[in-house]
Amino acid sequence: MVLDRRSLIMGGGVAAIGLGTAPRAATAQGMTFAPTPPIVPVMARRDRMFRVTVCLRPFLATGPRIELERVGGKRVVHHYGHGGSGWSLSWGSAQIAVPLALAEGKRIAVIGAGCIGLTSAITAQRMGADVTIYTRDRFPDTRSSWATGAWTPSSRIAHVDAAGPDFAATWERMARASFAMHQSYLGMAGDPVEWTDRYLLSDTPAEPRAARLAALEAAHPGRAHFAELDPMVADMVPKSQPLDPAQHPFPTAYARRTSTMTYNVAAYCRQLEAEFLAAGGRFVHDTFASVRDLRRIAEPVVMNCTGYAAKALFGDERLVPVRGQIAWLLPQPGVTYGIYYRKLSVLARRDGIVVQPLGDDDYFGFGDDSEVPDMAAAYAGIDEAAALFAGKPAA
Repeated sequence: MVLDRRSLIMGGGVAAIGLGTAPRAATAQGMTFAPTPPIVPVMARRDRMFRVTVCLRPFLATGPRIELERVGGKRVVHHYGHGGSGWSLSWGSAQIAVPLALAEGKRIAVIGAGCIGLTSAITAQRMGADVTIYTRDRFPDTRSSWATGAWTPSSRIAHVDAAGPDFAATWERMARASFAMHQSYLGMAGDPVEWTDRYLLSDTPAEPRAARLAALEAAHPGRAHFAELDPMVADMVPKSQPLDPAQHPFPTAYARRTSTMTYNVAAYCRQLEAEFLAAGGRFVHDTFASVRDLRRIAEPVVMNCTGYAAKALFGDERLVPVRGQIAWLLPQPGVTYGIYYRKLSVLARRDGIVVQPLGDDDYFGFGDDSEVPDMAAAYAGIDEAAALFAGKPAA
């Protein structure tokens, strides 16, 4: 079974979650699976919430914009619009964007210090460029700092009908290159990238993709569908393991376990900044109100890695914000996994346990540009997680 984001999450409801079981060997469908490790319940309490963050994912129906444009005497390489796949695709898309900049010169300015800006700058350095990053915000104040932190290479990456005929192949190239780069950060101090388990729980069988798309079309006739490209790179990630009731601690009819990459964003951002500086890069604090301000930049070549801010700075009205909100719980020893439960995601990272409502489908938060935290929604998500870990029936 190929596990794209929505089919993983929307497989059905769950009744409760309990403690871990003792290790045991088990088989299913003729395959041998590793025993289920003990599950330490998340202490999902309001008093353990230490912040709420909002991230605006920059969505373009055609997919990321990677192209050269001459603006006000500058040669500008645009590199933005990755939707919910910025961290996941960053290295691969940089490998496409940076050569466009290098063809114009070796002295490059990068605008923006989020995941796309940092990876573009480091990629340019590795290809022989002298790079300066101009930015108003650095970690932990960039929008990228507030991302969920999971490998989601096709999450809100494009609309099926708007993406060009070559987009799927380009996406696969970006995804595979990014995946390979991310593996080079495994085992580093601070665990900037690591593999962690996910438990996918439901009371009903997973809905086939065709049936799910048909239901969405019936509910929202004529609405564009998001591209789901994960099957193209399914060979890179572990297959999910079906668990029978004797193999897991969850009182649900259906459960699957898989593993996926987690980005511990705090450690990852610091690691990337350190790499950039060690290679001779420098940060310049600056704010650009319009393209006319680009004249202040000394470098002749500019990489525009501003994400959703490109809408105002470069007048790209095609950009659509996709709002995502996370409630952060204190890190907890022994909690190193994630759970997808109906319309809720709970994911443990080194810098906190993120609780995120997912909505009915990928249009949840679409077109919403509010960056004001919704505290009522944050508390509701924590309360749902608390009920889940307390073993109470789901509403």
